[in-house]
Amino acid sequence: MQIPEKLRVFAEAEELALGVYRLTQTLPAHERFGLAQQLRRAAVSIGSNIAEGCGRGGSREFVRFLEIALGSTAELEFQLRLAYRLGYFGETEHHDASERARGTQRMLIRLIMRIRPTLGASRGRP
Repeated sequence: MQIPEKLRVFAEAEELALGVYRLTQTLPAHERFGLAQQLRRAAVSIGSNIAEGCGRGGSREFVRFLEIALGSTAELEFQLRLAYRLGYFGETEHHDASERARGTQRMLIRLIMRIRPTLGASRGRP
């Protein structure tokens, strides 16, 4: 079992979610229950899946939840792009949020790659 607060990617995911919450407060009222909720759910899902994976029994399950978090970063990137193209965010806001999402994505990929080799070794693979 891991402690999520000890992972840099968890802290980054938390900052990403906080930023998305702040950003979605600027969306028009008619989007508060549409795109704003989708953006928030995707952003919260990233950190939530990291935390849930940390609470699971082994590395294999941990990687599975990290992969789900990775999928949520891709979902969030699409939603940010859509909001930008709809004119809800300025270029700077879109760029900053997208860069933070991509940074979180890179951190997740590096962590997954670091854990995966140990999975093969534990099953007797070369």
